[in-house]
Amino acid sequence: MSDSLDDDLDGGESPDAGSSPKKKGGLAALLPALLKFAAIGIGALIFIVTISVVTFNIMNSGGRSQTDTRDPTSPYVGRRPTFAWYTDIGSVTTRTRDTVNHTVTVRMNLGYDLDDPVTGSELNSRQHELRDFVRRYFTGKFAHELQPENEPRIRAEIIEQLNTRYLDTARVRIIVFDQLDVMEVF
Repeated sequence: MSDSLDDDLDGGESPDAGSSPKKKGGLAALLPALLKFAAIGIGALIFIVTISVVTFNIMNSGGRSQTDTRDPTSPYVGRRPTFAWYTDIGSVTTRTRDTVNHTVTVRMNLGYDLDDPVTGSELNSRQHELRDFVRRYFTGKFAHELQPENEPRIRAEIIEQLNTRYLDTARVRIIVFDQLDVMEVF
């Protein structure tokens, strides 16, 4: 028996000493696990948002409408605005820029906002300037520029020039031609 006690006293190791390192406890052990779950959650969120955006864009064809499915007789189509009309320009006849003599006769009406009392009085006060503008505008055009397929462009040019160069506070919204005749003179 004394031999066994001597062995223990002489440097025999205890069973607990050196078998494993000291373990960390508390928050230090929990932090890597929390960071791992947070990274997984953020990654999953980014993945879901990306898939949702891509799916939405594919379903909407990139936001562009492929066909116009609106029925013009449908009650859900927006109403066209009602305009007040300035009709006192009258008929203007002039020549075009062509070397071959062409004359153009124009009678047009200017539409402006119905609830704008200032525009009507300004157009009335500038009646002679408006007639001169119409004459000069059509004198500067060639006959081929005044073809019916070019009327939307002509309307847009006239509206832009009137609103930016000739009118102070008034704004013309639409132009309607009662007459736009281009004739070759022999």
